Amino acid sequence: MQSGQAEWPNFCGDLEPFPTMNNPILQFGTSRFLQAHVDFFVAQSPATALGKITVVQTTSSADSAARIDALRSARRYPVRIRGLDRNQTVDKTIECDSISEALHAGSDWPLLIERMKRDVKVIVSNTADAGYALYDEDTADLLDGDRTPCGFAAKLAVLLYARFNAGGAAITLMPCELVSCNGDTLRDLVIGVARGWRVEDAFIGFLKTKCVWANSLVDRIVSEPIHPVGAIAEPYALWAIERQAGMTLPCEHEDIVITDDLAHYERLKLLLLNLGHTMLAELWRNRNGTPDMTVLDAMRDPAFRDPLEATWREEVLPVFTALDIQKEANDYLASVRDRFENPFLVHRLADIARNHDEKKTRRFQPVVGLARELRLDIEQKRLRDALKNRLR
Repeated sequence: MQSGQAEWPNFCGDLEPFPTMNNPILQFGTSRFLQAHVDFFVAQSPATALGKITVVQTTSSADSAARIDALRSARRYPVRIRGLDRNQTVDKTIECDSISEALHAGSDWPLLIERMKRDVKVIVSNTADAGYALYDEDTADLLDGDRTPCGFAAKLAVLLYARFNAGGAAITLMPCELVSCNGDTLRDLVIGVARGWRVEDAFIGFLKTKCVWANSLVDRIVSEPIHPVGAIAEPYALWAIERQAGMTLPCEHEDIVITDDLAHYERLKLLLLNLGHTMLAELWRNRNGTPDMTVLDAMRDPAFRDPLEATWREEVLPVFTALDIQKEANDYLASVRDRFENPFLVHRLADIARNHDEKKTRRFQPVVGLARELRLDIEQKRLRDALKNRLR
């Protein structure tokens, strides 16, 4: 199956127009990841879900616009789960109906402000690498609500200001961007925007005390879209959320973990799964691999698999042993191998290699630094050589 060519099952039928919505979950981003992760969890948990989701397109992307149009016409989409789970083959398609409203931030901004004043209890986001950027054109006059802000932090500042002025209740914000301490980071950005606009101190207090900014980690490989909306994903999924007082979840699900030690999950994912992906991409680049080579292809080729396994064994696992979490690391690495050897996912190394130097810094440097901090007598030659190569 070629990426992007999966067929969209006909789940539509004869549909009535959208009723007036009262959705408690507001989602910024239409990505296939969110479709197969947060939205999928809500769809699978009708008994515990707060309710339906309003999804908001924030970019001018044609693909995003097509997804919004498809959701407006169908109100449901397929997620195909393919892979291995406890040595059993999984290949099933699940119809998701958690999204009942699809808006565009540009054209539907006044409606979005009204939704925010009274209906929303949880905000979820996955706005990609540029999501936390700030823009000079986002100025204090935006608080009037007459035009749509450019940046995500400015959008939230305006929406939360409208909620504050309307006497709205407390709200939980759950960013899913792959940024360490993503909730704290987003909170500080929004407060910084608000202070730059010289808003009243009471609103800053609202942002600090009435808004719960949840730090979380998401983990699922969603390798392909199903057009116009839908996704193909692996069976493995994790949403680890740092415990906070007053936090409201969109739903309860077996793959949602509430933890007092989010750093534990972050370290496992970054230094084993993410590092593994980036090491394969490094090998692929150095060996001039074919454009369509996948993770599975690499795992079946000793020229790629052997140096990857040696990196895990000799340069990474000793760090986890020194941290006294060897068993947890070995168990997680076993699941990573199963995921990398998933025969169904088309996960191209060319895609993983995007922003490669930045990824090497974020994924290789921490384990080198930890080994130095722990005074381990390990060379870490492959990781160090890869870090040197980024400077060329």
